[in-house]
This record gives sequence, C-alpha cells and structure tokens, in this order.
Amino acid sequence: MKKTALITGATSGIGEACARKFAEGGYQVIITGRNKEKLDALKQELTMGGTEVLALQYDVRDREATTKAIASIPGEWKEIDVLVNNAGLALGLEPEYEGNLDDWETMIDTNIKGLLTMTRLIVPDMVVRNHGHVINIGSIAGDAAYAGGNVYCATKAAVKAITDGLRIDVAHTAVRVTNIKPGLVETHFSNVRFHGDDARADNVYKGIKPLTGTDIADVVYYVANAPEHVQISEVTILATHQANGSTIFRTAE
Repeated sequence: MKKTALITGATSGIGEACARKFAEGGYQVIITGRNKEKLDALKQELTMGGTEVLALQYDVRDREATTKAIASIPGEWKEIDVLVNNAGLALGLEPEYEGNLDDWETMIDTNIKGLLTMTRLIVPDMVVRNHGHVINIGSIAGDAAYAGGNVYCATKAAVKAITDGLRIDVAHTAVRVTNIKPGLVETHFSNVRFHGDDARADNVYKGIKPLTGTDIADVVYYVANAPEHVQISEVTILATHQANGSTIFRTAE
C-alpha cells in the first residue's frame, strides 16, 4: 500500500518542492493551497509523472473550510503517513511600534492557528493507528528575533514550542514530530513579505547563494524516511555563508 503525504501551502516554494519530492519517492500526495489554478497545474504535472494526487483548495486560516476539506478526503486517502505543515508567510519588516495590524493577524492566523488546525484534524488518527509523522516548517527566525522580524519571529518561535509540545504529547506512541528550521531560502517568501516589491525582495538574496525550496524538500524527505525508531526532532538548515538569522557574509557584486 502506498504511503500518503499531505502538504499544506503546496502551490509554491518549499511546499511545491516537497510535493515533487514525495511524488518522486512513490508517495501518493495530497496537496493543499488557496490558488486553484496553481493547485490544478501541479496536480496535472505530478499525475502525468505517474503520481496519484488529491488537490484540496482552502485557506488554512479558515477553520471551517479547512475542516470541511479534510473531512472530504476519500477513504483510501484518509490514512496520512506524513503531514507537512508548510503553509506560512512573513509580511512586512517594520519596527514593531509601526507594524501593520492586518499583517500581524494574517501571520498569526496562518503560521500558528492554521498549523494547529491541521494538527488537530490529522494527528488523532495517527495516534489511533500508532503511526505517522508531523513535519512542521519552522524557521531560524524562531530562535532569535532580528530587526523588523518581531511578530514573524514570534510566530516561528511558537511553531517550535508547538512542535516540542506535540512531541511530548505523543511520546507514548510511534508518531514522530519534527521541526525544520530553514535560513535564507529563495522562494516567493520575500516577494510576499514586501507585498510584491520585486526589487526589494531581490536585495534579500544579493551577494549570497541562498538555499532553494528543493534543498529544504530534500531534508524533509530524508527526515520522513528515516528508520521507524529514529525521530529527528529538529533540523536547522543554513546557506553556507549564513551563520544565523542576522549574520550573513555577502560578496560584492
């Protein structure tokens, strides 16, 4: 029987790369996201490659829509082996005293509450089956705040605490729990953070070769396929010239 991986936020960046990686590994894949057009395109691509794909369109911020979407999963897909809680974003880089309240609410609702909703809906069955793996995409931003990061850093610190707490809660079972903490990854992340300002987003990666979504997906897949008795609790992944969240060596261009 094929294993099943469910990946939230699968229409771009790390989530999209994870969907491709698990498909290549022979999993049947459930992809979720807000953008139906992108979901359909990814489904078509993976299906043409021989992967069984189920696409669910919803926003993890909407608890009712999320609950309905998960409830709609057909019986043969319901036994989730790997849940990749990837959906997340950063918005703005203003000082906390000048922050945008709407941006804060979106980050909190997506990065924390959306992750919790998915966890609450999927993990009970993993516990009953005594099998499964929850992989949360956190960030090194959760280890220490950086200038302008304030609320985003707080959400990723919450992801770490939530991940650690879940690992404690399921320690009596064979369910595994992992926090993946990437550093600088070149995806649409910065474009979203700067509300579509491409020039400002490009500056984030200037003078350094950043990680890619595929780099992170490789680690996620490795973690998910470690021997059953091996639980990789946390992985920090940095670009070679990045030491931590705020220390980056950039070459002159």
